[in-house]
Amino acid sequence: MLRELGLGFFLVVVPLLLSRFFGFDFDPLRDRDANSWFFFLIAFVLVLTIAFRRSSLLHYMLPTKRPCEGLVAEEEIDHNINNNNNSNSSSLKKKRIAAGTADSTVKNDESTVRSFNNSNSNNSSNSGDASEGASDMALGESNPPDIDEDLHSRQLAVYGRETMRRLFGSNVLVSGMQGLGVEIAKNLILAGVKSVTLHDEGTVELWDLSSNFVFSENDVGKNRAAASVSKLQELNNAVVVQSLTTQLTKEHLSNFQAVVFTDISLEKACEFNDYCHSHQPHIAFIKTEVRGLFGSVFCDFGPEFTVVDVDGEEPRTGIIASINNDNPALVSCVDDERLEFQDGDLVVFSEIHGMKELNDGKPRKIKNARAYSFTLEEDTTNYGMYEKGGIVTQVKQPKVLNFKPLREALSDPGDFLLSDFSKFDRPPLLHLAFQALDKFIFELGRFPFAGSEDDALKFISFASYINDSLGDGKLEDINPKLLRYFAFGSRAVLNPMAAVFGGIVGQEVVKACSGKFHPLFQFFYFDSVESLPSEPLDPNDFRPVNGRYDAQISVFGQKLQKKLEDSKVFVVGSGALGCEFLKNLALMGVSCGSQGKLTITDDDVIEKSNLSRQFLFRDWNIGQAKSTVAASAAAAINPSFNIEALQNRVGSETENVFNDTFWENLSVVVNALDNVNARLYVDQRCLYFQKPLLESGTLGAKCNTQMVIPHLTENYGASRDPPEKQAPMCTVHSFPHNIDHCLTWARSEFEGLLEKTPAEVNAYLSNPSEYTNAMKNAGDAQARDNLERVLECLDREKCETFEDCITWARLKFEDYFVNRVKQLIYTFPEDAATSTGALFWSAPKRFPRPLQFSATDLGHLYFVLSASILRAETFGIPIPDWGKNPRKMAEAVDRVIVPDFQPKKDVKIVTDEKATSLSTASIDDAAVINDLVIKLERCRANLSPVFRMKPIQFEKDDDTNYHMDVIAGLANMRARNYSIPEVDKLKAKFIAGRIIPAIATSTAMATGLVCLELYKALDGGHKVEDYRNTFANLALPLFSMAEPVPPKIIKHQDMSWTVWDRWILGNNPTLRELLEWLKAKGLNAYSISCGSCLLYNSMFPRHKDRMDKKVADLARDVAKLEIPSYRRHLDVVVACEDDEDNDIDIPQISVYFR
Repeated sequence: MLRELGLGFFLVVVPLLLSRFFGFDFDPLRDRDANSWFFFLIAFVLVLTIAFRRSSLLHYMLPTKRPCEGLVAEEEIDHNINNNNNSNSSSLKKKRIAAGTADSTVKNDESTVRSFNNSNSNNSSNSGDASEGASDMALGESNPPDIDEDLHSRQLAVYGRETMRRLFGSNVLVSGMQGLGVEIAKNLILAGVKSVTLHDEGTVELWDLSSNFVFSENDVGKNRAAASVSKLQELNNAVVVQSLTTQLTKEHLSNFQAVVFTDISLEKACEFNDYCHSHQPHIAFIKTEVRGLFGSVFCDFGPEFTVVDVDGEEPRTGIIASINNDNPALVSCVDDERLEFQDGDLVVFSEIHGMKELNDGKPRKIKNARAYSFTLEEDTTNYGMYEKGGIVTQVKQPKVLNFKPLREALSDPGDFLLSDFSKFDRPPLLHLAFQALDKFIFELGRFPFAGSEDDALKFISFASYINDSLGDGKLEDINPKLLRYFAFGSRAVLNPMAAVFGGIVGQEVVKACSGKFHPLFQFFYFDSVESLPSEPLDPNDFRPVNGRYDAQISVFGQKLQKKLEDSKVFVVGSGALGCEFLKNLALMGVSCGSQGKLTITDDDVIEKSNLSRQFLFRDWNIGQAKSTVAASAAAAINPSFNIEALQNRVGSETENVFNDTFWENLSVVVNALDNVNARLYVDQRCLYFQKPLLESGTLGAKCNTQMVIPHLTENYGASRDPPEKQAPMCTVHSFPHNIDHCLTWARSEFEGLLEKTPAEVNAYLSNPSEYTNAMKNAGDAQARDNLERVLECLDREKCETFEDCITWARLKFEDYFVNRVKQLIYTFPEDAATSTGALFWSAPKRFPRPLQFSATDLGHLYFVLSASILRAETFGIPIPDWGKNPRKMAEAVDRVIVPDFQPKKDVKIVTDEKATSLSTASIDDAAVINDLVIKLERCRANLSPVFRMKPIQFEKDDDTNYHMDVIAGLANMRARNYSIPEVDKLKAKFIAGRIIPAIATSTAMATGLVCLELYKALDGGHKVEDYRNTFANLALPLFSMAEPVPPKIIKHQDMSWTVWDRWILGNNPTLRELLEWLKAKGLNAYSISCGSCLLYNSMFPRHKDRMDKKVADLARDVAKLEIPSYRRHLDVVVACEDDEDNDIDIPQISVYFR
């Protein structure tokens, strides 16, 4: 406020003074002299220019405060919705959470250091945003960032800071607050735009309750927009959510950067779109509809829309191995990683030795891109000879798109974006169908009635009429059967379809406001007509029952609705996917009947970072169990929801909770997990009990879904992604060549110093004799290393005061970034050669340089400060007030005496990329261990009996705990050693914290697609060709849908089976009866095992004595199997041959003994 008052004073008073200085006796309240006024205005403009010269106008357009833990501030928000700059414009006051540090009393010099640690160095890479500039968080900036990184960390990993800031300055209108409109608004509010205005002139009907999660029966009769505001506002207090309930005019649209219409006639849409298209600046216009199982999107972002980053991917890089002097030049790269370049890409070169002409930073076009090489369209014949080194980096270019207005695009739509290649001819037909529906509503004033054949025929006639008017563009077949389905369900807004299009359109708005990602250009049509029941429906089945599911009944009929309500569903996980699933299932009426039940489980608790996409949670839920809060919120959406929340992890250790009876009673399982191992376990359970599994996952703007249907599709575990490539240990520890290596090393050192070593110390102090005996018995290099670390921590590096911690941190700096580097380059000098005569320091290795510590270098100083604080925490040492003051810290560090270092001869440094340990075994390990044990006993005698250390577990999502400060400091100082570009703390958090990028839009889309498949799974009569697996990338955008892969079929004689089959043998059989049962199938069993134990093998004579024993008894006696009381059977694996001695892979056999 003071800043703005000062600026206003400056803008008014200085022109007055200048007027008087130049002889104009000017009083703005009385003087009407034209020359005086003219001079005053000129002076005013001049001063205004000077005032804004050093700061972007965009800065003043953006919200100055974003949510984080701190004080609540009042912010004035100008609100010109009802009229343009007239007296009726209202001013809205809204409580906002002020951005700031957790401790507002921190000195300026401390915040200066913190801002350094959050800023990029001159050569640092961007945090997921190609348009982000180095000045974003400049060195020494004392103002806190306006992005709450705790809240938006996962979204920042997708968008980057610059995109987020543009979103924070964007005002969006969403018109039409049925199911689709509320989904779009929800996703935009979670994304954090500046404001969302909800427009709707209609009132809430009972019909709306099957698609709009903010409505309740108490809202029936209220205006839709007004009834939506309060609940949507809860999603993000930093976004202004307001309603507009009067008729919308073109002039209203000028207040927004993007406008979305979900329920508007074509005539009105064209009128509004013409205004937006010609407005300066252009207003992004999106028209979208969901009509039953059919949906559409149209985008117009103006005649010249610039896409800053077309795909959101990090620029590709490669390490150069050679460049020849030729025309064109061939560039070869090391085979460390495949190049991801494409022909026509622009690249820049850096760090090349010899051919320095290429280091000029000029973008160059490439061609003939291969896995490890490409051709440069440049003559390098007269350039210097390539010697060594060099990095090649892709240059991402902006792209300008020329959108056509809706009026023009309707008759000339161009290429449609396809989602399903089995429906290649579908988009033109749906383009026609949506126009026919608009004409039907215009002519009759209503939607077609569900099940009305007369209305369907009228609708088809309108479509035929429009088609006949298309001339050369006329469709040969308008598919009356499909149009009939379209007409029947056209009034309904189905929740799964709203979720799908809410995700798509929400992402398009983000693109329009930020220029991030490639927009949808321009029409997209989608249908899921396969979700309809497999059996034909009687028209009476569509009749409404005056209930909240009437819209869904109008599409699927009452029989399927009953199946949904009585289903027994297991949802595994209640994070981002889980919250969306619960909302969808509650609105669909799943498990809402007298026989239905939904069980959800998740062992996690709510954190602040969850709130940006896990929309059922609020800030007051932080620390509470996810499943409990999510279940309660879902029950509020639909009070009939029969839901039970558990906090159990799903795995072998909880099979007493999720027992056989639990699995056998399920109708379907929905996975909402974030790790592969848990997915594989649930997959095996569903395979075993033959239950449908609906699988999905997201990664940033990407999402995928997989349907696992008994006997129709392969299971989830049938195909797996290749394991993620891991850098060799020697590369990480001695020869890093990218920042990922540095961060991997930094996190390893953090855990070793601050978690594992203190834990080892405590293990020793808790039971010294047991610990030392275990080390002696191991007698290896690892045991020796453990003892050395414990002794070092309790003896030479033991800290008793905070000053000791500073000394420890300063000496660690010297050890890591000076002494170790000196030793490395002493052992391997810059001109060292390998056994083959090649240079040792050739690509991808980078020759390191030791650092010279300086307390004036904020990176150096802050590493010591943060490391000192955490070291003190492990020893339980109080941190003095001056301990976080950089100036005082610098004085303390300068007092530390650093001993000289001399490199040693014959030091072994691991260079073998296949090595799995850096510890080197020695023939005298046992003697060294005994000596270490003796020293430890002496050391322990000097300790208090109650002394224990406090291990620190890495927590990435708390910016006040100094964990990421230490890791970022370790990584960036190491990067300096090796001349690797540094990163800011946020980017370091993404990599070291292994943060999975996540946004609400892709999550919403994935869950909507899964719920469309749920209709099929619960209906039960669909074929494999009716199901769809999906991969989508909202950034491109790309939608790829295909039939699931069927399971592999194994045949034997007249039998066949798949992985889904399980053979069951009851009546507690003996081993002989089992063998004879298999013999009757033409199978000769030669081996039977239970777990890891062999129950029978035909080669072992003694096993014949077991023939008349019960299989269950053998399992107990031989395999020592403990069978729980709830288990009625055991499983055996049998190896069989046919009569021709060919091995036959048979299903698992379940032997029932109870």
